[in-house]
Amino acid sequence: MRMQQGKVAYVMNGFPRLSETFIAHEIHQLERLGLELRLYSVKNEREPMVHPVVGAIRAPLTYLPEASSLSGTTLRRWLVDNVPTFWRAHAAVLRRRPAAWLATLGSALALAWKHRPRGDGAGFTLKKVFLKEFLQAGWIAQAVVRAGDVSHLHGHFCHGVATITWFASRLSGLPFSFTAHAKDIYQAELNPGRLLERKLGAARFVATCTCANASVLKARHPRPAEVHAIYHGLDTGWFSPQPGAPGREAPLLLSVGRLVEKKGFDRLVDACALLQRLGVPFRCVIVGEEGSAGPALRAQIAALGLAGRVQLHGPVAQDRLREIYRGASVFALPCRVMEDGDRDGFPNVLAEAMAMGVPVVSTPISGIPEMIDDGVHGLLVAGGAESLADAIARVLTDAGLHARLAAAARERICERFDSRQTTAALRDLFLQQLPHSAGAPAPAASREAAA
Repeated sequence: MRMQQGKVAYVMNGFPRLSETFIAHEIHQLERLGLELRLYSVKNEREPMVHPVVGAIRAPLTYLPEASSLSGTTLRRWLVDNVPTFWRAHAAVLRRRPAAWLATLGSALALAWKHRPRGDGAGFTLKKVFLKEFLQAGWIAQAVVRAGDVSHLHGHFCHGVATITWFASRLSGLPFSFTAHAKDIYQAELNPGRLLERKLGAARFVATCTCANASVLKARHPRPAEVHAIYHGLDTGWFSPQPGAPGREAPLLLSVGRLVEKKGFDRLVDACALLQRLGVPFRCVIVGEEGSAGPALRAQIAALGLAGRVQLHGPVAQDRLREIYRGASVFALPCRVMEDGDRDGFPNVLAEAMAMGVPVVSTPISGIPEMIDDGVHGLLVAGGAESLADAIARVLTDAGLHARLAAAARERICERFDSRQTTAALRDLFLQQLPHSAGAPAPAASREAAA
């Protein structure tokens, strides 16, 4: 008789999110590979649409009770408003594991004190977010213990969600791991002091989406071998070219992403103005959710007289996005690293465009050079709008270059980023942690002391 393996509980800040399709695809692929999951989402953000893959996910999804905002209120007032929501779960954990509950509360209070606001006018106050995360962790701990079939916890992103997952691990006695992505690694205020090092030390393993990220995390990890670079894969069968008859419209220059500064859309708009001045035929569509850069981009488009050439299109589900890819002649995403460290780690839309056989133009930051060898699988430009416009013009006007880049891009994604391979590596890491798996490690408590 086959022995039952435990389930993995995925902890996420919000699910499903339009901007985080890679998490939905990862969950679906893990299920296809035989791993059983439970999903816990801190927030229910009530997205206006979801991608088709979400409907294929079988794992039960549970939303945490809603907690009020920490901003604009005192800690005392916030606790009065929110403790009743979470207390029943915490009371159950306290009865079952009193020492663990008290120790975890002590850690949350210590972090809240250590990283409290400083300076004139700060008074006697604490960093409230750690107490909020403790309350949320208690709810998750009670939920997974009550479910009775969870053997491992996994948080997505290494700041707030990883802290919640770490606390929930301590409260429940279950081991945990987490995936680190981009700004959550590099923005110091998201993991103040040595908080990230503490979570790295407590986790059974850490996954991240680029080798560049893995190098940074290994340098901060007491056991570097437990950091694993696992690319976000995609379904290369679903994302596949489907050549059609040439359209009569000008070639489509496509970009996709939330309208935020790190995407470099302002540089793309400037490049479009240069392309127009050079007489290169094109039309540009930027598809994505509204963000902090949206108003400035609209003003920039108007000021440059590009209203007839550049369109900001709202978000779409992936089945519709796939059709837009199929009509594109070139895909451009001039990502940048912001002064505060914010950046993209592995832009999944680049991989999607490449899988669709669309030549890509981007910048050599973060994990992008791991995806694209300049001049082989796409063009990487380090300069400003002029170099970006030149690269786009080359792809649009050189049919031979266009064909070579398109074919090589598709081949690279199929070879290195197919989700059947990348997600299998993550599945294997989980299986090593689950009961009845070969080489399953000891209980969580053995590592907690070292953290």
